[in-house]
Amino acid sequence: MRLERPVLQVALDFENLSRAVTAAREAVEGGADWIEAGTPLIKSEGLNAVRELKKAFPDRRIVADMKVMDTGAFEVELAAKAGADLVTVLGAADDGTIAEAVRGGELYGAEVVVDLLGVADPVSRARRAAELGAAAVCWHVGIDMQMQAKTPFEILGELARGSPIPVAVAGGLNSETVAQATREGAQILVVGGAITKSPKIAEATRAIVRAISERKEVATDAFRRYAGAEVRAAFLKVSTPNISDAMQRAGAMHGLLPRLKDPTVRFAGPAVTVVTLDGDWAKPVEAIDRAGPGDVLVVDAGGGTTAVWGELASWSAHGRKVAGVVIDGAIRDLDAILELGFPAFSRSVSPNAGEPKGHGEIGVEVTVGGQKVRPGDWIVGDTSGLVVVPRERAAEVANRALDVLEHENRVREEIQRGSTLSVVQKLERWERVG
Repeated sequence: MRLERPVLQVALDFENLSRAVTAAREAVEGGADWIEAGTPLIKSEGLNAVRELKKAFPDRRIVADMKVMDTGAFEVELAAKAGADLVTVLGAADDGTIAEAVRGGELYGAEVVVDLLGVADPVSRARRAAELGAAAVCWHVGIDMQMQAKTPFEILGELARGSPIPVAVAGGLNSETVAQATREGAQILVVGGAITKSPKIAEATRAIVRAISERKEVATDAFRRYAGAEVRAAFLKVSTPNISDAMQRAGAMHGLLPRLKDPTVRFAGPAVTVVTLDGDWAKPVEAIDRAGPGDVLVVDAGGGTTAVWGELASWSAHGRKVAGVVIDGAIRDLDAILELGFPAFSRSVSPNAGEPKGHGEIGVEVTVGGQKVRPGDWIVGDTSGLVVVPRERAAEVANRALDVLEHENRVREEIQRGSTLSVVQKLERWERVG
């Protein structure tokens, strides 16, 4: 394979062919060079996806992302007969499988790209792939790894310098990072979500084409992934429904209502946990002094009806820049709390307060809203409710929630163009039979 310039390959990782074709048409309008039938699309629609893409875009090279692991010649033959110009084979496959895939491609007019996903020594494997006749290799950071904020740049330059055949790169690229990938030596830029999840696909594609051709970043605030100190910012970009979806409908607290003057308020922070008895407000108030800026106080008051939190506690927490308070029990002084604008959730509101007896503990596992919460677990709240995210999964879940939001943005755009949710998602097709 010889490439006169870097090419943009748009990855169509859809489950519905009609949506994939629409997205591809807009991407081609924006300047995409190659069209990829992504693995999810092929698994959902079969090789008919390749046929339809080739029919719709006869002047574009069609990539069948088969991720072949065995029966190399046979699977490449199937893809080539469907119209694929390039077929992916996993680098983890045996040499014999790659060689057979290359032979099958030679017979039926398709080239083989070896996907180095999960390969321990990508440079050596790229050299061997070239010896076996592969046209290109792809350095690929998979979606699940992207959700942990992994990027392809750690060894991309080394691979591009060491590979005797062109190097493709895939792994959460956007209009900022494609420029870096091009400078590192990648010749095939594989972009999925930053194009296909954009409400304006043609515009997004043009920005990426410009970044590739000029080898200069085109600034974007979208399609980024976050880690470390940026996790809070990521959580504040998404809604609690986004987070629940990202956790496979898990993590939601139940029965606790938002007490928010401004319905757009959203908070996120690590939990400082408290367990107390109904009406005993000593430990909740003491916990304020242990909380740092951005923390969320999470109080297990057993669902009681006597207030353990009020205006003065809210002022105290507000002064320490606590992000919010969550109480499985009662609060009071709601008018003053709303006026202050301090985010609070509670099971109930009551004018009655108890006494500071000092029962309970701070910094222990609690159960609030039916969810176990450990110190340091992330709590995110908005007008839709509350979710708990295990502290060890915070970055991953935040990034997955962003992915959910990005998908929803594209679906919203399709609905606003005149479609409906059931049509976009093809619900009847996916209904369970029997």
